[in-house]
Amino acid sequence: MNPYPLKLKPIFKERIWGGQRLRALFGKDLPAGRPIGESWELADLPEDKSVIANGPLAGQTIDRAIRSFGRALETGRPGPFPLLIKLLDARDVLSVQVHPDAPTCRRMGTGQPKTECWYILDAPSDGIIYKGLKPGTTREQFARAVAEGTCAEYLVAVPVKPGQCHFLPSGTPHAIGAGLVIAEIQQPSDTTYRVFDWNRLDPSTGKPRALHIQQALESIHFGVSADELPVTTVGRLVDAPEFKLDKGHQMPKGELLLESPVPKAVLFLTGAGLIHGPHFDPIAFRKGDTILIPAGVEGFVLFQEETEYLTASV
Repeated sequence: MNPYPLKLKPIFKERIWGGQRLRALFGKDLPAGRPIGESWELADLPEDKSVIANGPLAGQTIDRAIRSFGRALETGRPGPFPLLIKLLDARDVLSVQVHPDAPTCRRMGTGQPKTECWYILDAPSDGIIYKGLKPGTTREQFARAVAEGTCAEYLVAVPVKPGQCHFLPSGTPHAIGAGLVIAEIQQPSDTTYRVFDWNRLDPSTGKPRALHIQQALESIHFGVSADELPVTTVGRLVDAPEFKLDKGHQMPKGELLLESPVPKAVLFLTGAGLIHGPHFDPIAFRKGDTILIPAGVEGFVLFQEETEYLTASV
């Protein structure tokens, strides 16, 4: 079977902080009235795998394509496909959390490392994220503040606006502020240690959600300044060992050749168009779609509208 671009179906996740804006912004067919906080656009985790929407493999999961296409989807890294891409709708503020790095996972004997980035898609004029700790914050100070419910005083609140990309290496305490819509690109891990949840209750249980305070304290990189975490807006947004992320922009009637020695995932933020090639039927895309393009696929993209897009690879 000739490799071809894979259009992927989203996987919707209910969250207590979620909403319905992914329907309005991207035309996602969300369950009505449900607080949908996450749309997983590309996933290859044991519990959740993206389903292919087009071509001979339609209805199959992404791991079937990896087996079928061989080298065209190989990345040189063991395990599942090494990218997880989500759209997030934060109607309310998210919990303060941290993800471990590989040494921490080995030391604790559990978890999977996760470095990620947030591309801001929509934000109110006073939108913020919490990113990193204030200079000089010690583990003892932060642990005491967590116990007292005041740890937000030690977090750096960063004003945000659409078009920014915020890099969040593992070990960074962080939280998404209310009113933001974000594209999240990350390593394929769902290991999250929640350290503070703003003293709120889960409406489904009437109780606070579980916290993972000791694991979080083990995972946080104390002594790393928030000023060391870059913010980018154009071109190469992230160039890290875990993944690369680029931002592209094309005008109507523009064309782009499919030439890449490595597989890439493309998330279309705006616009629409068609992907053409000699070995597959034309593939239509519009804003909100994610397409996984195997390495070496021949063809080109024809943009029908002005389009911005993110391209992720490892």
